[in-house]
Amino acid sequence: MEPFIRINSDNHDEWLEKRKNGIGGSDVASVLGVSPYKTNQQIYDEKAGLKEPENIDDKPVVKYGHDAEEPLRQLFMLDHPEYELFHDSYMILQSTEYPFMQVSLDGELTDVNTGEKGIYEGKTTIVHSSRDLDKWKDEIPIYYYSQCVHAMNVTGYSFFWLRVQISFAWNPDRKEIRDYFYRKEDVLADMEYVKQEVIKFWTENIMKGVRPGLKLPEL
Repeated sequence: MEPFIRINSDNHDEWLEKRKNGIGGSDVASVLGVSPYKTNQQIYDEKAGLKEPENIDDKPVVKYGHDAEEPLRQLFMLDHPEYELFHDSYMILQSTEYPFMQVSLDGELTDVNTGEKGIYEGKTTIVHSSRDLDKWKDEIPIYYYSQCVHAMNVTGYSFFWLRVQISFAWNPDRKEIRDYFYRKEDVLADMEYVKQEVIKFWTENIMKGVRPGLKLPEL
């Protein structure tokens, strides 16, 4: 029996509305204070209903990432025929133990030989310096890694893949695709840390109406 339930939506707006009912993958880095895009206080304001999330769908970099999602997913499957992939853009997986923990996946993978279940996550990013590129050296930047770890907590799946297309600001014609693979047993400590931080944020801040102290990433 899966440790989560599947919540379906008929359209993008309904999906966005249902995402407000918990902490999703894209919220986790902010909760931990490691997101370069949004603070933990901004996430609190949104989840507490004090402020509507900013609509960034029309920003060129966001639109590009959205449009690239399906081709990137199809390319991954061509490169990894050992998996079957299921994807539903408007599906939310919600933990049965902690219903405020939820995630929408870029793909659910099934190993055709072993039956093991895993997670696929696709990203596009632009690096503006060698320092930006170094964040992708041998590992995933913490703000994306925490999202994947949260998804493992919700699903209990055995592994996750992250595929990223890296574009280079100083050379628009140059792009690289990189894959990163993690097994559950190698990230158990991180899974527990992320889970406890999400539980604390929801129970001590959201449920009690206490705005958290500001956490900022170390740049």
